Amino acid sequence: MNAPSKAHGQELTAAELKATLESLKQAYRINPYPEWSQRKAWLMALSDMIYDNKLRIAEAISEDFGYRSKNDTLLAEVFPSLEGIRHAIKHGKGWMKPRHEGASIWFKPASTCLMPQPLGVVGVIVPWNYPLFLSIGPMIAALAAGNRVFIKMSEYTPRFSALLDELLAKALGREVVQVINGGPEVAAEFSRLPFDHLLFTGSTPVGKMVMKAASENLVPVTLELGGKSPVIITAPTVANPSRFENAIARTLSGKSINAGQTCIAPDYLMVPEGCEEQLISHAKAIIDRRFPDGILSKDFTGIVSDRHATRLQRLIDEAAEQGARVVTLMKTADSPGRKIPMTLVFNAKPDSMLMQEEIFGPVLPVITYKRLDEALDYINDRPRPLALYLFDDESKTQDMVMKQTIAGGVCLNETLFHIAQENLPFGGVGDSGMGHYHGKFGFDTMTKLKPIFKQSRFHVMEMLSPPYDNKMFAFMTKLLTRKV
Repeated sequence: MNAPSKAHGQELTAAELKATLESLKQAYRINPYPEWSQRKAWLMALSDMIYDNKLRIAEAISEDFGYRSKNDTLLAEVFPSLEGIRHAIKHGKGWMKPRHEGASIWFKPASTCLMPQPLGVVGVIVPWNYPLFLSIGPMIAALAAGNRVFIKMSEYTPRFSALLDELLAKALGREVVQVINGGPEVAAEFSRLPFDHLLFTGSTPVGKMVMKAASENLVPVTLELGGKSPVIITAPTVANPSRFENAIARTLSGKSINAGQTCIAPDYLMVPEGCEEQLISHAKAIIDRRFPDGILSKDFTGIVSDRHATRLQRLIDEAAEQGARVVTLMKTADSPGRKIPMTLVFNAKPDSMLMQEEIFGPVLPVITYKRLDEALDYINDRPRPLALYLFDDESKTQDMVMKQTIAGGVCLNETLFHIAQENLPFGGVGDSGMGHYHGKFGFDTMTKLKPIFKQSRFHVMEMLSPPYDNKMFAFMTKLLTRKV
């Protein structure tokens, strides 16, 4: 029941994957309903593991990326992971209590409740861009809910994956969590396993394949996908110099962390016509201030692989060849770590790869509009995004945009931070995903809320039993079937 039959770094066969899952299911059967003391102990061990090894974690991820800012890892992975654990420890005991609901008046004095029950074994497919947070986040929900966890890491993060496997084996034991690595073939076999729930984070095309594979065993899925998340800066915001500069600064923060390799990073920026030069001036000043050494700045992260870096450069080059204006915002130089500078692209053609694909890098197309309703039409004509960001101080405008657009999550006058709110669910809609997790929402996703009806010793149900040819039954029927 302890370890996969191959060392970490070697891909498991389909039979070995099934055996590993079965070992976790056996552990679940031995203790199918861990008490809160056990769940809390798991979460505390997870917290200690992350805290005690945060620098090793940052180093391993940086090695996988070629170069990744240590502070990107601490702020965007270690912090939200620890915060999620704190939240679960504080509230988890209450989440797992039976939720008493009132029985319908016709069935009183019977009672009802919802009993949160562990599902069993939760599968998690983790992408390369945030390998700590996107493995720990689902794990927090799964462990708080009393489940065991089987994690499939990305082949693009082998060093961190091996470290995570080592650390989790020591902190929790392989009877609680198993970690494997592997490419697309392993992911395909993993998706076909008969989990009790499967959470996938990644691209929309792959998400569709995962859902299809999971359907063979009717495994419920949570799909955290991506898409092209828009930023809207309104005319009143542009007219206020300090608010316009703030909007650009916050947009660039959302785009520059992890070099834009974030599923909810701003994917394109919409601004009123005529403010382009002002936008460029502000953007260059902000980037200069934040990254004074340009592309060589230690706080600017590299691109995860040669393949991805080549793809990003191809997006920029194609847009330029088609007549787009490309504005590089930072000083460039030959640098280790596959770094691509922060870049704005104006007037990219709608059918260009830049405007069709999720960018996943430090490249931000800018689209101008004349009226706000044109911007909303542009967004609504496209697949529903994972995130939407609006910079406007008027509550009337905020309310209008919220009602006329649909997105997985929203920030007003900010970017990204909705993902760090444990009291809010995180998830997509339409092409950007289905289902959600974080906090109590994640607990409920990875729990069977079992409905229970408890009959009282004293009840009148016999009045509704045959034979039906009596006055009391006729009276009750009139009451029960009266017009709404």
